[in-house]
Amino acid sequence: MDKISYINGYSKELQQKVLKLIEENNLGKYLKSKYPTCHNITNNKLLYTHAVSLKNELLNNKIPLSKIEYDSKINSVENALGLHTFISRIQGSKLKSKNEIKISTQVKTAPIEFLNLLIIHELAHFKHKEHNKAFYNLCEYMMSDYFQIEFDLRLYLTYLKLFGKLY
Repeated sequence: MDKISYINGYSKELQQKVLKLIEENNLGKYLKSKYPTCHNITNNKLLYTHAVSLKNELLNNKIPLSKIEYDSKINSVENALGLHTFISRIQGSKLKSKNEIKISTQVKTAPIEFLNLLIIHELAHFKHKEHNKAFYNLCEYMMSDYFQIEFDLRLYLTYLKLFGKLY
């Protein structure tokens, strides 16, 4: 069952279906049928522009996004594909806060839906620090098929682990 460690939390029935896809060499075909191409957001400047656009569209608030960048040190082995940090500094008599996001380079060559999912997940942490019901409700509000895309991302990570690059 180590083959499918990314979906260990799902039902045994679903795990068996994924194992069958793997055994029949159809996991890549399944993923490519749903997500035929990968995005072209390959540098930090494009990533920042894309993330700010998503934030402005989905989070109608004044929470700033100071920085977002790809980070090769983040990987799914550590159970994270994205990280968020909140930095507060005192400048004179004002408290300044910075919100920063780092995204794993593993999704540099992935479908746009997977990149958007990670950005949305980290943006949701701007409002909710913990992974609780309110947090996931916000994620689903910002991306209606959040849970399906999260599952497909887990399948993509499984594919990368077993077979290497897909795109």
